Amino acid sequence: MPKRDKSAIRPSTSTTLIGVSLTRRRVLSWMLVPAAQFVTPGAWAVARRIASARLWPAQEYTRLIIESSAPLEHQLVVLREPNRVVLDIARVDPTPELRELPAHVQLTDPYIAAIRIGAQSGGFLRVVLDLKQDVNPQVFALQPVAEFGHRLVVDLYPLTPLDPLMALLESERRKETTRPSTAPMQLPPSAQPPTSPPTPGSAQPSAAAPPLTAQPRGGVRRITIAIDPGHGGEDPGAIGKRGTYEKNVTLAIARKLKVILDAEPSMRAMLTRDDDYFVPLAARVQKARRVQADLFISIHADAFREPHARGSSVFALSENGATSAAARWLAQKENASDLIGGVNLGAKDPVLARTLLDLSQTAQINDSLKVGRHVLDGIGTHNVLHKASVEQAGFAVLKAPDIPSILIETAFISNPDEELKLRSERHQQKFAESIAAGVKRYFARNPPMARA
Repeated sequence: MPKRDKSAIRPSTSTTLIGVSLTRRRVLSWMLVPAAQFVTPGAWAVARRIASARLWPAQEYTRLIIESSAPLEHQLVVLREPNRVVLDIARVDPTPELRELPAHVQLTDPYIAAIRIGAQSGGFLRVVLDLKQDVNPQVFALQPVAEFGHRLVVDLYPLTPLDPLMALLESERRKETTRPSTAPMQLPPSAQPPTSPPTPGSAQPSAAAPPLTAQPRGGVRRITIAIDPGHGGEDPGAIGKRGTYEKNVTLAIARKLKVILDAEPSMRAMLTRDDDYFVPLAARVQKARRVQADLFISIHADAFREPHARGSSVFALSENGATSAAARWLAQKENASDLIGGVNLGAKDPVLARTLLDLSQTAQINDSLKVGRHVLDGIGTHNVLHKASVEQAGFAVLKAPDIPSILIETAFISNPDEELKLRSERHQQKFAESIAAGVKRYFARNPPMARA
C-alpha cells in the first residue's frame, strides 16, 4: 500500500473545478468543510471505474490524464514545504490502471518527482503528486470523444511560462558560438529529371534558384521559420496498419528539417513542440507569432478510408471554402485535434482569437500559395504527389494573419507502402531536405522585409 499523505486536507464543496488555476492564496479556502460533504448525496452512489491513467511529461508542461466511465467529482489543492499537488476523487475504484501510475513517473519529468495513491476516509481516493519545483496547476474535464471516455486532466505548468522567443534566441546564441566562418552559401541546383517518365501527378523539377548568400553580421536579419509537428501527446493523429503514429512521424521529420534550416547562416528554425506532448492549435499559431516567424510549416501524415490513396500534398488557407471535397474533409479532421488532445476551454487567448477573426488574410494567403508551390516542387523531386497543385481549405492552424503558412501532408499513413516509407529514417531525411529546398528557393526569390 503506498504511503498516505499525512497532511490534514479536507475537501470543500462538491463543485467540480473546471479550468481553474490554483495559487497559494486560494489553498486555505479548501480546508473548511468535512469530507462527508465532498459527495453530492445520491448523485455519486455508484463508484466510477478508472479505465486508464496516463502521464505526458515535457519541459513545457506535464499532463496527467485520468480516464473514467463517468465524470469524476474532484478537488485539487497545492501544498508547500514540501511542494505537492493533492487530487481527491470521490467514489472511485482503485483499479490496477490507477495503481500502476506511480511506476510511470520518469526521472526526466521536470515537474513530478513521485506519485502516491491511497484510499482515504470519507469514501474518496487521494492522488499526491510530489513535485520537483513550484507549479501553476490547471484542472479541467473533457467529454467523451472518439475512442476516449470521460477524462480528468491536470496540467502542471512552471510558475514562469517558457518563452519561445527566449528559447529561440538562446538556441541562436549557441549556434553562433559553434558556427565556423562560412563563405556565401549557394543553393544547390534542382535535382535532375528522372531518366524514366515521372509518376503521374508528380511535379517536374523547377529551375535552379538564385544564390542565397550568408548574411553579414549586423546586416539583414535572419529568416525565422516555425515548424509545427502535427498532433502529439494524447492526440496520436492517424495510425497506420503497422501501428505507426502520425505524431511520431511528424516530430521526426520536423526535427530533421530544423537541423537542415539551422545549418543555413541566413535562417533559424523553431519547433512548436519538441517532444511528445499536446499543443492546442491556437497555441501553435501563437508560438509562431511570438518569435515573429517569416513562415509557418505544419507537418502531417494523411489518412483515408481507402488504403490505395497515396502521395504528398501541400495546403494553404482558404477563406472561401475548400478547393476539393477531400481538402474540406481533411481540414475538418485536423481541426478536431483539439477535441482529441484536450484543450482547456476556459483558458483560451481572447487576443489571439480576436486577431484571427478581425484581420484580412488576403496577403497571407497569396504568400502562402507562393511558398506552397516552391515546397510542392521540392517534394515532387523525392516523392509522388497526390495533387500537382497547392490545395486550400480552412485549416485552423494556418490562420495567423501575418505569417505565410502551409500544411504539408507528407504521405498517406493509411497506405501500407507509404507507411513503410514514413517509418524509414532515410525517407524522413530526404523528405525534410526536399521541404528545405523549396523553402530556400522561395526566400531566394522573395526575401523578407526588414522589421520595423
